[in-house]
Amino acid sequence: MSISVKNVGFSYRCFPVLHDVTFEAVPGNVICLLGGNGAGKSTLVRCVLGFLRPEKGDILLDGENVSSITSANISQKAAYIPQNQSGSFSYSAFEMTLMGTTAGKGVFFSPGKEQEEIAAEALKRLGIEKLAHRNFSHLSGGERQMVLIARALAQQAKILILDEPCSGLDYGNQIRVMECIKALAKEGYLILLSTHSPGLTFLYGDLALVLAEGRVKRYGPPKQVLSKALLEEIYGVPVHMEGIETWS
Repeated sequence: MSISVKNVGFSYRCFPVLHDVTFEAVPGNVICLLGGNGAGKSTLVRCVLGFLRPEKGDILLDGENVSSITSANISQKAAYIPQNQSGSFSYSAFEMTLMGTTAGKGVFFSPGKEQEEIAAEALKRLGIEKLAHRNFSHLSGGERQMVLIARALAQQAKILILDEPCSGLDYGNQIRVMECIKALAKEGYLILLSTHSPGLTFLYGDLALVLAEGRVKRYGPPKQVLSKALLEEIYGVPVHMEGIETWS
């Protein structure tokens, strides 16, 4: 499964948000989408998922244009993992994971034994099977995020798209979630995630895609593209970079 974005432009009414965005991504990589607020990160993610239709350009998932395939087809290729959810869900972690098996199946689809086995395997794969019968809303932020990743795995798509997966998590849970994401990339998943953390990008990203004012500023390995000058430009604050060359 690959992502190919070619000269994509998008506007909200008369306000341009994306300008000629182009990049390619292949399996086995964690691509970290960086940029300040309003850079166009969320809009780009929505376009890749087919939630928004670009005004110009093309977005291909595994060679198929998202503008010409159904949402059910897209869900077979790409799974979306939102920011950490803390609502008052009455579902168990297992039930939340089971929901992933219904993606693209239609309103009247009811999961059966096969889907239950897929959900159980997804929880086991992430090492969180002990959470299966716990109430999702009673879990810690890190545990909830891992369940949301398990739900995406149960969807059985090979592209995972995450919206700031470490938002609101303490440092320990950030590391646990990112270690999980990195391991999935090594298994052959293609992972695109938005983040506000250059530090986590250096530690876990294979590629950094930097957006500013809706344009791609740089795209490549983090240690090659995330310079002090670039980070200061996109975030508007002084940046100190020490010991980056020793990070792995």
